[in-house]
Amino acid sequence: MADKELLFSVTASDCRWDYYRGSGKGGQKRNKTDSAVRCTHLASGAVGSCENYRSQRENKIEAFRRMYDTAKFKGWHKLECAKRMGLLKRIEEDVDLMMKDRNLLVEIKSEDGKWISENGES
Repeated sequence: MADKELLFSVTASDCRWDYYRGSGKGGQKRNKTDSAVRCTHLASGAVGSCENYRSQRENKIEAFRRMYDTAKFKGWHKLECAKRMGLLKRIEEDVDLMMKDRNLLVEIKSEDGKWISENGES
């Protein structure tokens, strides 16, 4: 297996954390403590939340896991990897090359509904 290189890391400091009171069973302890957690990754907008545990720390860990398991975060992660590896720039250059006028076939629809090529042929 080839050696892997760390491109970047996502940490808790890359997220906004919101703490609130959970709902449901739990009695007085649950009604008085802000143990529920919402984690929002700022760069991607992905959100994960958890209020399953009585401990804010456990909820924080689970909210982070749920955030990075979202499709939104995974899509952002793929795009960010492509950018950092230089693949995105190469793809954009290839698309620009393919979109040159000489590579495009322009067809126009006439008033009677028939397609006409650029040189006037039907």
